[in-house]
Amino acid sequence: EQVGIRIGGNQLPDAFMGVGFSNYDISTYGEDGVFIDLTPHINNETMPNLTAILEKHPDIKKAITMADGKIYGLPAGEQMGTAGIGDTTNHSIFTVPQFSMINKAWLDDLGLEVPQTIEELEIVLQAFLDNDMSAKYYGNEAGSTIPLSVGFDQWCWGQNVFYAPFGFTNWTNDVINDIVVNADGKVEFVNVTDAYRDALTWFNSLYTQGLVDLEMFSQDTSQYIAKTSQGRVGVAVWWYIEEVMADKSDDYVFLPPMTQADGSYNITVRDGGTINSGSLNITRACENPTDLLKFFDQWYEPENVMQLQYGPIDVFFTEKDESGKWISITDEQSREKFNKSAGELKGTHEVAGPKLILAEYYNENFYMEDRAIERLEDLKNFWMPFVEDPVSYPIDAVYSNEELEIIDLYKSDFESTVAEQEALWIRDGGPTDEEWEDYKTRLRETVGLEELLAVYQSAYDRYTE
Repeated sequence: EQVGIRIGGNQLPDAFMGVGFSNYDISTYGEDGVFIDLTPHINNETMPNLTAILEKHPDIKKAITMADGKIYGLPAGEQMGTAGIGDTTNHSIFTVPQFSMINKAWLDDLGLEVPQTIEELEIVLQAFLDNDMSAKYYGNEAGSTIPLSVGFDQWCWGQNVFYAPFGFTNWTNDVINDIVVNADGKVEFVNVTDAYRDALTWFNSLYTQGLVDLEMFSQDTSQYIAKTSQGRVGVAVWWYIEEVMADKSDDYVFLPPMTQADGSYNITVRDGGTINSGSLNITRACENPTDLLKFFDQWYEPENVMQLQYGPIDVFFTEKDESGKWISITDEQSREKFNKSAGELKGTHEVAGPKLILAEYYNENFYMEDRAIERLEDLKNFWMPFVEDPVSYPIDAVYSNEELEIIDLYKSDFESTVAEQEALWIRDGGPTDEEWEDYKTRLRETVGLEELLAVYQSAYDRYTE
């Protein structure tokens, strides 16, 4: 509200920090003269740190350059990926956001194997329910067993991973939900394909049989974790096992992507690029942008940025090892000294603003958090072998002003229309032939399906060129 009031009333500060402007906002305010072009100031005299980074990483410069060739904001982002743990190919930690898991102790107790197909999964879920495994194995209240629990369309704990046997996983996306790039470079929305319809029909059958948590549409993360940590859930989804299963973690193993009877499946990976330029934008009211940018250039020095991202030296970072790399505090040390987990400690001290955590910093300057290393190892060793094509729609594609106007006009309504209908079909059943055709017509005629597709295709073609 304050941003709108200040810009609309011409009551501009020197700069906006930590707002998180979208590319549409940045381009619009830049074209209107509210934000100044920073290109003349990004040089060795004013910003030596950032200049060196952009020379070494032209992809970052491309991501923050608007369609008119100007830069209206300083870059922010984190290149946390498998290269930081020694992988030859760098897969972002966000590539597969949902790790599915299953209670192996329950399977062993029932004499069942880890399911591999959707038919086997249904058998297992039914066995969990029929034998009330939460009560039987952990002594919880009778009838407390939830065979499978998720949150509808949630980022790291949604139902989307279970669509893999139907040829896609439509993760929530920073670009627009449900968009994929096919092997031939053609962009499409999976939410109008027959495979999507089949996936919803199947997931509704699980829901109707009582095999899926009836609260999947209403529960929040605290309610979800309360169920999982108490041993009530047989199959769940989360960022990694330990955080969601607590002291029951040893009883769980990863549940691989399910397949059809013929073995077919597909994991459509999520773009891991997180570079944006909406965290520090200087306005025309700033009398001396050069001095301001000299200050913020210090934020791009590795030892400074690590403290801005995680916490101060002698708080989050405890000491240097023999190679000169900073070691971060452990969970145990953090709880003992600050009565907080390491993640909570980071949240206390993290500063929102223009900062870049480059992949090489993890090899040269400081170590990743233990939980990040664990997740990247799981991503590299368990999940990526299931991915045949790692190409995804790039989050740092750049759009023209005309394209941004189309996105601004349609995107929100398009995503909400799809999500609302998906939720209804999962809960109530469908779609019938008539409902399916009406749905596709509504997407085309009222919320810009074809217009959005044309925009994202054009931007992708320019990006690849």
